[in-house]
Amino acid sequence: MRKAGKVVAAMLEATREAIRPGITTFELDRVAREVIERFGARSNFLGYNGFPAVICTSKNSTIVHGIPARSVRLEEGDIVSIDAGAIVEGYHGDAAITVGVGEVSRTASRLMEVTEESLFAGIDQMVAGNHLHDIGRAVETVAKRAGLGVIRDYVGHGIGTEMHEAPNVPNFWPGRPGPVLRASEVYAVEPMLTLGGEDTVVLSDGWSVVTADGTWAAHFEHTIAITEDGPEIFTK
Repeated sequence: MRKAGKVVAAMLEATREAIRPGITTFELDRVAREVIERFGARSNFLGYNGFPAVICTSKNSTIVHGIPARSVRLEEGDIVSIDAGAIVEGYHGDAAITVGVGEVSRTASRLMEVTEESLFAGIDQMVAGNHLHDIGRAVETVAKRAGLGVIRDYVGHGIGTEMHEAPNVPNFWPGRPGPVLRASEVYAVEPMLTLGGEDTVVLSDGWSVVTADGTWAAHFEHTIAITEDGPEIFTK
């Protein structure tokens, strides 16, 4: 899983460097494909329930699962989430970043900063003996303190020989502590925060999830192992 995480990190770094005003999300997918091929890895996104790309590209009010397309061109001031995954020797990695295109507004910049901060607050709770929902409580605390909305319809997950494994990892406190965290468990933690509400809508393409109120969203994710020495981020 460390190997898979390294590939995912390289995919995200390559796409981050390629992002600029005028580029299409289809071109970003091409960049990510080249990284997978260079490492000799496989994509866990391509073909997943029919998904046609190796990354998800979610712009502005699109929260997650945006499909890369020649018709979607990034413009100055946009933000775009890049969600990437890879398989190495049967094991999966999964991570996401949100990147500003050129100069972005202070509001958009703060949205990205707080979302990433909430991810690391959740990761800090990934210590053997803590409970699963300590992660979501930490994420939600950071989000609410900043006045941001927390998406509830889409959550993190266990990960290993499958991309999505039980249990789910909510980005909020669901009212109960959940199972005890143990060393050797691996989770994908992925807060999705918005400038508005938490309601979501799936577009007619069957994939793209947008905010119901049209406000912008940010998404950050890492694949993290719980070890005896604390959390280890495989996709950093």
